[in-house]
Amino acid sequence: MPKFMFRLIRLPLAGFATAGGAYAYANYKVEASGLYDSVSETSSDLFDSARSGFQSLLQRLDEMKNAKFWDNAEIGKESEDASEEESNGGGSGGGGGGGLGAAAAAVAAVLTGSSEEEDNHDDKLPENQDELMLLTRKLIEVRNILKTIDHDSDELVLPSIVVIGSQSSGKSSVLESIVGHEFLPKGNNMVTRRPIELTLVHVSKDREPADGIVEYGEFPGTGMGKITDFTKIQKILYDMNMSVPQHECVSESPIELHIHSPDVPDLSLIDLPGYVQLSSMDQPEELREKIAGLCNKYIKEPNVILAVCAADVDLANSPALRASRKVDPLGLRTIGVVTKMDLVSPEVGASILNSNKYPLSLGYVGVVCKPPPQIGQSMFALSRSNSIIQLTQEYEKRYFDEHHEHFAALTRGRNAGQAPLVGTNKLRQRLMVVLEEHMGSSLSGVSNLVRSELDDAAYQFKVQYNDRQITAETYVAEVMDVMKQRFKLFATSFGKPEVRLLLKNALDDKVMDILAQVYWQDSELPKLNELSRQRKVKPEDLDPSWLNKLELCSSSLTKSGIGRMSTQLVATTIRNQLEQLATAEPFNHHVETAQRIIAFGSALLKDRFAITADQVENCVKPFKYEVEMDAREWEKGREQSVQLMKNELDMCNEAHDRLRKLIGSRRLRGAIEYITQLEERERKRVAERLEQVEGHAPDLESEDQSDPTRPGFNAALLMKAREARFLQDRADILRLRMAALKSGRCKAGPESQAFCPETFLNVVADKLTYTAVMFINIELLAEFFYQFPREIDARLGYDMTHEDMVNFARENPAIRHHIDLQERKSKLEEVMLKLDELTRLYRDKLPSKPSSSKWLFF
Repeated sequence: MPKFMFRLIRLPLAGFATAGGAYAYANYKVEASGLYDSVSETSSDLFDSARSGFQSLLQRLDEMKNAKFWDNAEIGKESEDASEEESNGGGSGGGGGGGLGAAAAAVAAVLTGSSEEEDNHDDKLPENQDELMLLTRKLIEVRNILKTIDHDSDELVLPSIVVIGSQSSGKSSVLESIVGHEFLPKGNNMVTRRPIELTLVHVSKDREPADGIVEYGEFPGTGMGKITDFTKIQKILYDMNMSVPQHECVSESPIELHIHSPDVPDLSLIDLPGYVQLSSMDQPEELREKIAGLCNKYIKEPNVILAVCAADVDLANSPALRASRKVDPLGLRTIGVVTKMDLVSPEVGASILNSNKYPLSLGYVGVVCKPPPQIGQSMFALSRSNSIIQLTQEYEKRYFDEHHEHFAALTRGRNAGQAPLVGTNKLRQRLMVVLEEHMGSSLSGVSNLVRSELDDAAYQFKVQYNDRQITAETYVAEVMDVMKQRFKLFATSFGKPEVRLLLKNALDDKVMDILAQVYWQDSELPKLNELSRQRKVKPEDLDPSWLNKLELCSSSLTKSGIGRMSTQLVATTIRNQLEQLATAEPFNHHVETAQRIIAFGSALLKDRFAITADQVENCVKPFKYEVEMDAREWEKGREQSVQLMKNELDMCNEAHDRLRKLIGSRRLRGAIEYITQLEERERKRVAERLEQVEGHAPDLESEDQSDPTRPGFNAALLMKAREARFLQDRADILRLRMAALKSGRCKAGPESQAFCPETFLNVVADKLTYTAVMFINIELLAEFFYQFPREIDARLGYDMTHEDMVNFARENPAIRHHIDLQERKSKLEEVMLKLDELTRLYRDKLPSKPSSSKWLFF
């Protein structure tokens, strides 16, 4: 009961006490005289009216006494003192009247003392409220940590307040009134398509943050930081909700929003899409079922249900109450919020809040979240500096103050002695206490489950990882070290000898192609073999065209772009090696990082490519005009040529053997003979056609493809047969040329280069290789091997933020499991410490203080 009520009844009660004492004294004095009867009757009439008022007042005091609002012993003591005083002064004749007067005096004393006690309670209210907010904040912290822990048990959660209601019930206005800002998305159509998990954090005005920002909102996990403009928060919420496609209606993916402000209590609220009463043409038919299913998911235990209903709509038609009664039939965890209280008469509004038809254990709270349009416009015109929320709160306070008598404590009925809760401030306090009580009641069960989960996580962490801690930073450093170590091994193994061998093999292939095109043709090969056998023929005796042919082959090799070709070959080899390093364990789990490694490695090679190619091309320029060689170089070239042809012969034989095993020796031989016959026939047919043109001979009939005696060889087999015959012919040529290179004619020295072009071209290729490798090593390899490890540190190590490192580490499934188990164990340990602390706080609080909900809202 408010203080001013006690003050108002002090004077009447003092008068009643004085009248009672006067009555007792008069009764004693006039008892001996004849005036007793008339005075007694007059006094009795006067006192009967006062006594009827006393009886109702004493009944109220008795209820308050039973509610432990006053101390029973104090009332008893006052009564005994008054009775003793009356007995000593009045005698037996005034016993009845004196007892009543003493009771009246006792009532006055009790009321005076009660008022003082109420004053003491009001003085203690801020301290207890701070303690309540501290407990609620700690419980919300525990709840937020539990949300981040993966668990299979539905019981390992602390309750939140789930806000449900129809689309026109004023649900959004209630939340905005609690927060004190317009921040929820607005629109003509349904704009709330995802659950909004709203966490309100009270910020003390005495402790201003270092950045000076006291009131702000933030979306955890999005990286948006602190947002002080609530209009921007509203826009972000709108965009996040509109990201749900129209055909999906609603999404179960929640939006997390934390609001820090000195004007909000510590609360954990979940705003859900409003129930749809009638589907519109632009809304899918299944929208109602999807919204109902989403709400049913959140209103399950242990969450507290905040059922928002409009005062101008019958409670029987409230979708929020119907849904809550299905999961909470007794109304033990449902708070009713009746909005638009100003749209009905105060009598009707009071009867709704004291509803016996739809009783809720946590009761109803009446609020006014929007002023009438005409009043809102006039108030805004009078106070343009205030927001619409502030104007609404002023209008709400004025409305309930003007109709205070209708919302006072009831004198009869089930709710007798209790005043209905009205106003947004009462709603804030009510939610804070209810949330704290429900969270507190879940502490014991949650503590046991957390301890069990912690024991299991600690055991798994010990068995699987031997309690070895790992962080994203250490993993990134380890991976970078692995890459640099592997690259160092590659750089050590890819020096000048390896590059020389790479280039020599490429030039050897080019030499073989030149020889096959120029010397190993059917028209030139017999002459070459014949010259190799004639020892008496000298170079100056040869046809100049034959000597020009050797010079043409040399130019084809030296003027073929050796600089670009050799640089490209080395760069391609390095890039291929980088791809292997970037796709090996553990980089096979980091596709994006592997691509970055290949990208900046290729960029380094590209930067050095043009310079290196030009340097190599300049250094081999003298060989384009003249190539000198001595006997030692010739002999070495001859040996290399023999070995090169031997390797080529071995490859031809291996390929031919594979074809023979695949097709079969007899079938392959038959197919080769058939191809040879066809080619012979074709040559004869061409010759005959030439004779026909020249001599007008008659036309010849072509081969009949439908001849049943024709061998059954398909096109694929004939293709394989041609390949096998080519390998045979190439092997025969290689044998002949190997024999020629081993003859004395080719051993004579550089003067035999016209007779042994294979050796001459091999020596030229060898000279080009040595010269190119020398400049490639200086211009490309040395620079690349120096820069690449530093690029790894700069672009992958130092350039990564903590979030990048965490994402990088979690790409590896094994490391992700390690980190998840480690974080799970750490979070469970943190939760266990907080729960132990909260358990101690509750243990210290409960024996000495009444439940805060009993005195905070009396």
